[in-house]
This record gives sequence, C-alpha cells and structure tokens, in this order.
Amino acid sequence: MSTANIGYEEKLWSMADKLRGSMDAAEYKHVVLGLLFLKYVSDAFEEKYEKLKLEPYADPEDRDEYTADNIFWVPQEARWNHIKNSAKKPEIGQLIDNAMIAIEKENASLKGVLPKDYARPTLDKTRLGEVIDLFSFRVGDKESRAKDVLGRVYEYFLSKFASAEGKNGGEFYTPNSVVRLLVEMIQPFKGRVYDPCCGSGGMFVQSEKFVEEHQGRIGDIAVYGQESNPTTWKLCKMNLAIRGIDGNLGDHNADTFHNDMHKSLKADYILANPPFNISDWGGDRLTEDARWTYGIPPAGNANYAWIQHIVNKLAPSGVAGFVLANGSMSTSTTAEWEIRSKLVNADLVDCIVTLPGQLFYSTQIPVCLWFLAKNKASKGMRDRRGEILFIDARKMGYMADRTHRELNVNDLKKIADTYHAWRGQEEAGTYEDMKGFCKSATLAEVQEHEYILTPGRYVGIEDIEEDGEPFEEKMASLTSELAEQFAKSRQLEDEIRKRLGGIGFEF
Repeated sequence: MSTANIGYEEKLWSMADKLRGSMDAAEYKHVVLGLLFLKYVSDAFEEKYEKLKLEPYADPEDRDEYTADNIFWVPQEARWNHIKNSAKKPEIGQLIDNAMIAIEKENASLKGVLPKDYARPTLDKTRLGEVIDLFSFRVGDKESRAKDVLGRVYEYFLSKFASAEGKNGGEFYTPNSVVRLLVEMIQPFKGRVYDPCCGSGGMFVQSEKFVEEHQGRIGDIAVYGQESNPTTWKLCKMNLAIRGIDGNLGDHNADTFHNDMHKSLKADYILANPPFNISDWGGDRLTEDARWTYGIPPAGNANYAWIQHIVNKLAPSGVAGFVLANGSMSTSTTAEWEIRSKLVNADLVDCIVTLPGQLFYSTQIPVCLWFLAKNKASKGMRDRRGEILFIDARKMGYMADRTHRELNVNDLKKIADTYHAWRGQEEAGTYEDMKGFCKSATLAEVQEHEYILTPGRYVGIEDIEEDGEPFEEKMASLTSELAEQFAKSRQLEDEIRKRLGGIGFEF
C-alpha cells in the first residue's frame, strides 16, 4: 500500500493532526493509536453482541461466546458507546484509563500492553473528546476487518507519526515499500518467521499479507519477535492484536543481544531492520558470546553483531533478508572486514541490493538489503553455490512527497523477479546480467575486490543509447547552446544594472 494519496486515511490523519495542537507527536501517537485500538475491539465485540441478542438461547454477556471466535471480551465500561457518550465530560481521561485497565484484566494477551495515561493533567480533555468524536467510523466489524480498515489506518498513522517525529520516530517504523520488498524477495510461505528487532511489527503484518495474497494458510507461519523499547513493544503487540496475529514477542521488552528471548529458535525466515550503526550496544560485555562464529564484532558498531545474530538464528535451509547502512558492505575496519570475508567464504551471502536514498523517515543514511542463505543448493531451486547476486536499485522509486521516496509496484516486481530468476524459480523467467542493474558474481570475483560487497563494483555502468549524431556535431551544438545562454545572462545583467541605476543605485 502506498502512503501517497490513499483517500480516507489521509483525510482522517489531517483531521486528527489538527487536534494535536502543541502536543508532541511522540506523545500524541499513543493517545490516537490507543483510542483506535479501543474502537476496534469494541466494534468487533458489539457486532457479535447484536448477533447473540437475536439468538434464542444465547447470552450476549457470556464471555465464552466471544473468546470462542477470537474476539476480545470488552466489559461494559470499556465499550465505545459508553466512551463516546462521555466524550465531553471533564473526567473522560479517567474513563478511558479505566476502560484500558478493564480490557487488559479480561484479556490475558493484552496484559501490560495498552496505554493508560489519558487522565494526566497535561492532556487537553477537550481535544481528547474531539478525537473520540472523530473516530465515528467502524473499524472492527466483520466487513471492516475483511477490508483491513484499521490495519490501513494504523499503518498510515504509524508512517505519519514517524515523519512528524523525524529521526526518533523512524526507529520503530520501516517504510512499507522496503518491508514489502524484503517479504516479496524471501517469500515466507510456511515456517517460522523471526524479527530480532521487530519495532511496530510491520515485517510480521506484511508476511501474513503475503501468505494471504498467494492463497496460502495464515496458520502455516509462526511469528517470533523481540523489541527492546518498552513503548514500541506495546505498539507491536497492539498492531498484531488488531490483525489477529498470534505472535510470540516474549513476556516483555528485552535487548536482543543481552537477553535473547528465543535462545533455541532456528527460523526458516528472518526479516529485520536493525537500528543503524549503534555504538552503545554493550559489545564489550559480550566478547565470549557463542553467536560470534565468524569473529568478535567491534564494540563501537553493532552492524556485524546483528548479522551474526541473524546467521545464528537461521535453520539449516533458512533465508534472511535485512536492512543495513551502506557502510556495512565495504567497511574496512579489521574486525568487520574479517567477519565479512568469512561470511563470503562460508558462502552465506546470497544477494545484496543497494536502495535509493530518502526512503526512511529516521535517517538520510543510504541503505542496502542483505540476503543470506544457509543452503544455496536448496530444494526446488538452482544450485547457486559459489555465486552472489548484486542488484543496484539506487535509481528506482519516485518522490511521494517533497522529502520521501517510495518504491512502486513495478520497482518491487523487477527487483524480486530478478532475484527469483537468479535463484532458478521458473515462474520468474530466465536470469541475465544487466549492465548497471544486476550481476551474478563468483566468490573469486568478490575475493578479487577484497570482499567489498557494493553492487556498483560489479554491475558496471549501463549502456547509454547513442542518438547517432556525430561527436563533432554534438560538441558544436553544445557550444552554441552555452554561448546563447551566456549572451542571455549578460543581457539580463545589463538590464538589472540599468534599472538599478534609474533609481539611483550605483555598483
């Protein structure tokens, strides 16, 4: 889904943003997303409630009737009608806090997840009431769930909050087109999907969408994740809950390096967007860690710690796709160069993609995608041992607004199809190197380049189509154009001088 020009989500955001006033975007985020969640669970509950009222022997207040259909049980004081009817009361903040507490108490999977600080004095209760009035549309009934109304609004709001918060906001949000590209490339149809730094859960949501779109069964994938930021961990739990995804995110937020919540996990698919170039990750306390199979990562940068953690978590035929800063492909610090050379020599690197700039809200750092495969001779694909695919996608995408770029559907398809064709998937067609875009390189070629993995080194420069005009004529034409432009600029300068002189200004 593009975040540009998508209709009611955009209108809803612009209305909600007007109500924000002077409130900080990071603070307002939890006010709005918490209310959206409350509206969702209440809609689903009320729809079931009305149906049960019409059944002769059913009790609409029987909790089991709801849990049997995977619908959250919502106590009377937390139902949206009660909240909406109280929207103008000065105690509305406390009523919402009570509603959140009641829902958590009745639904174990939401324990400690929902925001409960609506009563704080700094939150304008008039504005809060206006936001409640704004959410009059249905988001949790069966029809809305089928259209993923809340999912779309939620995703759109997350992206807008990331944009509004700038650098800090993007830490929990990976742009949708980047997530889609990762998912389309590794195709998580069946098995365990893991994200070691899951943010607000976009990788999981997109994986489930992928399975649905390809007529697979949602129950065929199991979701595992971890997130260190407590607020973002709650956001992720809420995001998965509104999609009906039963994800194992551990009992609480935790640092993946220092408190691995899934120690014995071996994942079939790993999707991740680790925070870039983290310097204070505590590496000096982990020098003896068993995950560092290919060398001890430097204490001043976590990039290669993330790579090795991911390798450590892959099943024997597992595939990983993750985002890293471009520096990871060519860094020459001794520790990182040694780890990278060992990863290449172990034939773990499957594909590297460089992406265009301005995709992320949080950083202007240019990024790339790494794809690792534990078994390049895996069943149903071409034996590609001893080869690495390089894709240079820096020229792709379009400007969705003044500051942010997005990859469109055709871009995603071209990149994913190139990878799939190279892997030998028949439906993707035949692979061919394309100057300036893609190149299948041997390990020997990568070794010759001293293990630098930057695609530009391998794909070359695309051929520029000649227009048939002889060189001499082309140069004469350019010289004539430049002379004409110079003459015009001199005329303009003379005119400016003349007019300034007419009002008594000399220079």
